[in-house]
Amino acid sequence: MAKIIAIANQKGGVGKTTTAVNLAACLAATKLKPRVLLIDLDPQGNACIGCGIDKHQAKATSYEVLLRQVPLRDALQYSETAAIQVLPANGDLTGAEVALLDAEQGQQRLQHLLAGVQAEFDYILIDCPPSLSMLTVNALTAAESVLIPIQCEYYALEGLSALLDTVEKVRRTLNPRLHIEGLLRTMFDPRNRLANEVSAQLLQHFGNSVFATIIPRNVRLAEAPSHGQPVIVYDKSSRGAETYQELAQELLRRRRQPAASSAVA
Repeated sequence: MAKIIAIANQKGGVGKTTTAVNLAACLAATKLKPRVLLIDLDPQGNACIGCGIDKHQAKATSYEVLLRQVPLRDALQYSETAAIQVLPANGDLTGAEVALLDAEQGQQRLQHLLAGVQAEFDYILIDCPPSLSMLTVNALTAAESVLIPIQCEYYALEGLSALLDTVEKVRRTLNPRLHIEGLLRTMFDPRNRLANEVSAQLLQHFGNSVFATIIPRNVRLAEAPSHGQPVIVYDKSSRGAETYQELAQELLRRRRQPAASSAVA
C-alpha cells in the first residue's frame, strides 16, 4: 500500500516542486525500485516540466480527474526520464478551486480518488500549490504525512507556523492520521550566517522532525528543469543529485522506522 506524502509550503520559491520531482525520481532509482506516482496539484504545472512532460499537450490533467470527468488511471503519463508515473497539471486547475468549494465532499475528493490506486504504488508524492488553498487541503486530507521544504531565511519560521496550524486543523477535522514527515532545509548556503541561525532554530524547535539531509544551492538543480529532467538524470555527479539521493535513502529509513517521524503540532 502506497505511502502518500504531500509536499507543501504556502511560501513560493522554497524548492517545493524541485523536491517533489527529484525525490520522486531518486526514490524510483533506489535498489528497491519502488513504484512511484507524482501528482502535480499546482496550476503552474512545473512538476510536469521537470519530468519532461508537456503540460499543454496532456489529454487529461488533475483538473479533469478532480472533477470526475476522467478516471485517474486514464490521466496518468509515464515519465521516461524520471521512471515514474505522473498526473499532470496546467492552468486549468485553477478552475477546480471554485468547483470543489461547492462539490459534495470537495475537501476529500483526492482522498477518494487515490484510494482506488493506492495498492498499485509504493509512494505517492503530491506537489501542492504555494498557498493554503482548497487544493492543498485536498492533498493534506489524502496524505499520510506532509514534507515541508523550508528555506533558512528571515520569514521561514513565520510561514511555517501558518502551515502547521493548517495541518493541525486538517488532522482534527478531516484526516486524523496526518503527521509531519519532516522539515527539509533547501537552497542552503553554509556561508550565510542567517541561514545557519535559522537552521539551528529549526533543530532546536523540531528536533528529529528536521531531515538530516540538507539541500544546497546548486546550479545543476536549477538547470535540470529546463532540460525536462530530474537532476539525477541531468547530472548524477552533481551535489544536488547526491543530496536528493541521500534524502530518498533517509525517507526509506524513516519508513522502516516510523518512530523517527513526528506528529508536530
